[in-house]
Order: sequence, then C-alpha cells, then structure tokens
Amino acid sequence: MSHDTAPLTPMTMSTLLGRIEHEWSTRQKIFDLPSARIWQPDPDVDLGFEFLGRPCATPVGPAAGPHSQLAENIVLAWLGGSRLFELKTVQVLDDLEIARPCIDMQTIGYNIEWSQELTVPQSLTEYVKASMLVEMLTQWEPLADHLHNDTGDGPGSHVFDMSVGYDLAGISGDKVSRFIRGMRDATDEIAALRPQIAEAGGSFAALADLDFSTHIADTLTLSTFHGCPPEEIESITKHLIDEHDLDVIVKLNPTLLGYETVAGIVNDELGYRDVSVKEQAFADDLQFERGIELIEELNEYAKQRGRRFGIKLTNTLVVDNTRGFMPDDPMYLSGAPLHVLASTLLDRLATALPGRLAIPGHDGDVMVSFSAGITKENLPEAIAMGVNPATVCSDLLKPGGYGRLAPMLKALTAAVRDDGCSDLASWKQLRQAAAVDAGFATACAQHVADIRGDGIESYHLDGNSKLPREVDNDLQMFGCVACNFCVTVCPNDAFTNIRSLDGMDGRQQYLVFSELCNECGNCMVFCPERGDPAMIKPRLYTDRALFEARDGQGFLVDGGRVVDARADDESIELVGRLLASDAGNPLG
Repeated sequence: MSHDTAPLTPMTMSTLLGRIEHEWSTRQKIFDLPSARIWQPDPDVDLGFEFLGRPCATPVGPAAGPHSQLAENIVLAWLGGSRLFELKTVQVLDDLEIARPCIDMQTIGYNIEWSQELTVPQSLTEYVKASMLVEMLTQWEPLADHLHNDTGDGPGSHVFDMSVGYDLAGISGDKVSRFIRGMRDATDEIAALRPQIAEAGGSFAALADLDFSTHIADTLTLSTFHGCPPEEIESITKHLIDEHDLDVIVKLNPTLLGYETVAGIVNDELGYRDVSVKEQAFADDLQFERGIELIEELNEYAKQRGRRFGIKLTNTLVVDNTRGFMPDDPMYLSGAPLHVLASTLLDRLATALPGRLAIPGHDGDVMVSFSAGITKENLPEAIAMGVNPATVCSDLLKPGGYGRLAPMLKALTAAVRDDGCSDLASWKQLRQAAAVDAGFATACAQHVADIRGDGIESYHLDGNSKLPREVDNDLQMFGCVACNFCVTVCPNDAFTNIRSLDGMDGRQQYLVFSELCNECGNCMVFCPERGDPAMIKPRLYTDRALFEARDGQGFLVDGGRVVDARADDESIELVGRLLASDAGNPLG
C-alpha cells in the first residue's frame, strides 16, 4: 500500500439520500444503476427460501467482500435483486494497510484483499445505514413502479448475515462483541443517523420518522485464517452460540479436498498450469475427516441450545502470486475453477454425511451456503444442488457490475418456470428426481459430473483466458472511449458519469468520488485505454482534510461547486461546468 493511499471514507446518510434523489430525478439511476436493472419478481414464480429459518425472497446476494462493505454497495445489490447479504468480515485488527492493487480480474479472479477496510464502529454504522436505506427505498414513492410487479408484490424479505474473524481472542474481545451487540440492537445507531434524513431534505424528509427495525442481524458466518486449528473453530462457534445466541455458519476451505485432488483439478483437468497451488496450506488446514467430525459435533451442539448451524463452501484458494499485478504473496483464487472445487467438495461432503445436509436427497438440517464462481449461466444448477444461498463476488467485478444480478435472477426464474414449477422447493425436488433417474445420487453429483465432463469448457482455461479489450490510446482526464466499464466494475460506486457539454471531447465524462476509491485496481484492469482511471479522471473530495492530505490532482467540492483544486485552470473550469449542468452535481 502506498503511503498516500487515502482511507476508505463512507458518505453520510444525508449525502447518500441527496445522491439518490438527484440521480433518480435527472437520470433514472440510483448510485449509477439504471432503472432497467432494478429487479422485479415474477408473480408466478416464488424464489423465496429460508436462511437458517428466516424468510428470504431470493437466494442470491453479494458474498462477504468488496460488494458488502459500504451502505451504497448493499443498496445496489438490493436493487439488483439480492435479498441475502453476507456482510464483509470484520475483525479486531481494523487499521490494516492492504497493498494496492488488490484485485485482479483479468481472467478468472485473484485478490489479496481479505479484511475490512473500515474500523469496526464504521462497519456497524454502514450496515445499519444500509438497513435504513433499504427500508426507506421500499416506501419511497418514485420507486414504487420499479419494486412492485403487476400483482403488487413488493421487494420481499431480506436477511443481513454478519461475518467476523479471525480468532477467538479477537472475536471474544470487546470491540467485536460490541459490534455483534450493535447489530442485534441498533437503537443507538439509528438514533444517531435519523437526523441526517431530515437534513437531506427533499422527498426523503417525510420518511425521517419511520419505525426502523433495530434488529439488523442475528446470524453470523465465521471466517477463519487458513491453517486455523479445528479446536479454535470449535471454540469460536460455541462462543458465538453461547455468548451471543446466534445461528452460525462456518466457512470451509477448498483445501479439505486434499492437495492432490485440488492440484489435479486446477492444473490438469482445468488446464491452469500456471496456477501454483500452495501445498503447505493443505498440511496446515483442517483435514477432511476431522472436518466431518466437526460439522456433526457443532450441529449437535447448536441443536441442543436451540440454535441452527450451517457450512459455507468455500473460502478462496491460497496460491502463489506468479502474475506480478498485485504486490503481495500469497494471493487468493476465485471464479470458475473455485466453482468446480466447491461443487466437488459439496458432493464429497454429501457422501460422507448421509442425511445430514439440508440438500435434496438428504433432507438433513445442516444448511449449505455456497460462494464460488457463481454466474448467470451456472446459478440455476448451483441452486438445484440445494444450496441456500448462492452468493456472488467475482462476477460482479466484471463489466456490468451490480447490473449483472437481475439477469441472474431472471435466468433462475426461467429455469423454474420452464420446468413447470412455481417455487424453488418443488423445483429442487423435481431436479433431484431427474438426477436420480439419470443415475446420480444427488443433483449435486450430476452437476459435478457435468462441469468436470461435457460442460468443462466454461471452467477450463480455454474458456477463461480472454483478456479485457484494449485500444491504442493513453487515457486522459477528459474524454475517452466512454465504455462505462470504470463505473460498473467498481464495487464501491466510486465512479460516476455525466453527459459531455459543448466543447468537451467524448460522449461522457467520468468523475471519481475520491473518498470511496480504495485503489483496488479493478477499473485499471478493464479500462481499454492505457492508464489508471482512478488516478487520471477528476478526483472529487468533500472532506478538506482528506483533500489536503493527498497528492496529485483533485477537486474539493462543496454545495455542488469546486471550492479548491489541485489542477490547471481549464480543468477546474470543465469540472465546474459539469457539476453545474442539469445532470451534474452527483453529490446531490
């Protein structure tokens, strides 16, 4: 991490509400998501399921990661149709410096970003803020026609799932314990945020007195370091159940399959021979047989105390950093090959735990959450395996971003409807029966046979080696090919676009909300032109201290006007004109 990388700085509630009102009235967008990408449920197909006993209207959402850290991230995912939110993992060490760039999505997906970039109190505020925003948007009149289908069905219920890490000492300490208590009773946070609603003015001011839910979350996914001893996993899970009365999901690693199996799948079957799987990670991690025992023991422990237990498949895969784009080693593999590994692991766990897992053909009570290379194309098959939910990260880091969620749900809806079903539960049973008729023990076994057989092309190197498009241009502050990739691939919504005005080059101009940019590098990966959009496009600041602490070009904005700048006079004049235009002032 460079010494001058600015801290991620959340926008206030009033600023976010101002942006929503302004963008909707001038562009029919919210946080740059077009109205056409807002999910509307099909009245004839119920995609709802139960997440650890809690109703949830769709089985899709952002995985714990860059898409579930800031309030606007969560709102964007909700607008796209997500109803299960795996909130980004928080931990006691909340002032870490993460090297940049930290995301590499040129092909399948790698990262070196594994922890939250906000302080624990900031994370609590963001999650409560997101919950309040969702409640307000549900009742916001301008969105009514976009959130309700023809029969009047609304957006449906949603679930926020906490995630904490990474060891018992940190999780049982005061900082993380206060976070968990605050998520269970957010009365104080809501009281602190409520005045900002009236401060925002406009149509949201009338919603300032809403009876907001103070109960944000009471489920939790445990994330542990690679190499965490099974005794530590057991102790943390029991602590969360006993001390906080939570239903708990334990995230498992693909290393449970063993080094030879993983290397054989990744390097040989799928053709990723340049991926260097770290053999030592397998020796250090939880072993399969002990993992089976641990699942059974913790499930029984939870049931005895009236709580529910689940597993999540899977964490990313630790590999050597041989690519040179990101500075740290090791790095963590995701995307298409991880989907094959996680599906294979689920099949193996189902065989080893007959009647224990809550999947068709077993009908046990250990819920299986799944997050590994989910796309529009494989979401129906993943859900048919019986997982609840399937969460997404890598695919949302590609062009289209949060706008890729609604097409995923449409694909799932079509699969259910085309099989003559009207709800997920009956459809899963139908798919299970079809798998048995085809000679497989479960729909999961059938899916694994497909993706490691005739359907392997979508997961093989040959189907995932195409690099992002390039053009022979150097990126400039104003004017570009206007592909809009920087806007959609940014998980933090740090970019916005404004129509060009007379005398400006290009169809669109792009601005950066500097406080929301963590310099992850994803925009640079997908920008067709040479250069880093996050550093080259005009960087807007609303905080003078942050503006003065940074080097390089920047524009301090107050009330929609440039009040200070590090730029030449022409650039200052152009940014000022953009902010003053009818569709300008993206800060509301």
